[in-house]
Amino acid sequence: MKIIFASANKNKINEIRAMLPGNFELLGLADIGITEEIPEPGTTIRENSFLKAEYVVNFLKQKNFGPVAVFADDSGLEVEALNNAPGVFSARYAGEPKNDFNNNEKLLRELQQVTKRKARFVTVICLITEKEVLYFEGEVKGTIAFEPKGDTGFGYDPLFIPQGYRSTFAELGAEVKNAISHRAKAVKQLVNFISNRQS
Repeated sequence: MKIIFASANKNKINEIRAMLPGNFELLGLADIGITEEIPEPGTTIRENSFLKAEYVVNFLKQKNFGPVAVFADDSGLEVEALNNAPGVFSARYAGEPKNDFNNNEKLLRELQQVTKRKARFVTVICLITEKEVLYFEGEVKGTIAFEPKGDTGFGYDPLFIPQGYRSTFAELGAEVKNAISHRAKAVKQLVNFISNRQS
């Protein structure tokens, strides 16, 4: 089954592709000819996931692409001590252009005097089909490390220690992350939904 993921982020595309069964063909934005960055003016993670998916659906209609399922995800890191910041602004926490290193540096600065570092990662996936708009949500709780550790992953992976572990996502590696992460949980729901529809 062909499905379009409204993302140009190769890390995310590869991460999700690894989670999908073999009968899914995952296309990213580059595969369908979208080279510009999709605006994310939403005030919530859920709203941004819808706006990104809708943007692609409208693009495909203009190109007479034919009916195809489109999904978009938006994720955010919510740190309890920072009133759930960076949240919807996670990707641009340190300003434009997006930069993972700068975002991590800013987060560590903001938490310099903070010992209680509870946090959670949230992902919302919006799926738009010919007939409906659906949402799938995943979260993983954890804490923020005092310094970056590990060299795999992306985003805040070097700082986020998932509950039940002593290592960051960046230390645990893709296999563990893809089994327990916020995105993995949301993708699993998406895959189950589509698979049940096909059966």
